[in-house]
Amino acid sequence: MPRYEYRCRTCGDTFEKSRPMAESSAPAACPAGHDDTVKLLSTVAVGGSASAPAPRPSAGGGGGGCCGGGCCG
Repeated sequence: MPRYEYRCRTCGDTFEKSRPMAESSAPAACPAGHDDTVKLLSTVAVGGSASAPAPRPSAGGGGGGCCGGGCCG
């Protein structure tokens, strides 16, 4: 079951709650009993790499570029 992170707007406490995805947006009371909470954005959703991997050299090695479909040496 997925875990979601919430923050209480009343006391500032951050807490996690396991619940089905269908209930992820349902209200979640904080451990202190306050009802004014907000679901936080998951860090998993925003992770990743901003750079693209370097291109791999073509098979067969060699240098030079291609000119109209033929290889120039």
